[in-house]
Amino acid sequence: MSEATTATNSDPLAGVAQAMANAVEAARSGVTDAAESARGAVPRVSMFLSRMAYTTSYAVSYGVVFPTVFVGQFIPKNNALVHGLVDGSHAARDAVSSMRDKSLVK
Repeated sequence: MSEATTATNSDPLAGVAQAMANAVEAARSGVTDAAESARGAVPRVSMFLSRMAYTTSYAVSYGVVFPTVFVGQFIPKNNALVHGLVDGSHAARDAVSSMRDKSLVK
């Protein structure tokens, strides 16, 4: 042990070289740790985004469909408003079908 201390004291460049080697090893270790953390973070971020998209879609669909159906139950079935909505939905379906058929023919 006294020989290593004596060698370090007698050659100052050896001490500097050892310090630089330690710094390089620490940097490599840090890069490895950062890469492992990044690999672990990607699945967590992906899961978070998927869950957020699901929750948002669920909330919007529940917030739109439920009130619409709830209000729709109170509208009388045999009147001009309901007949107009039904006829309009049939006309929209026919228009989309004709547009799709035209695009398939080309």
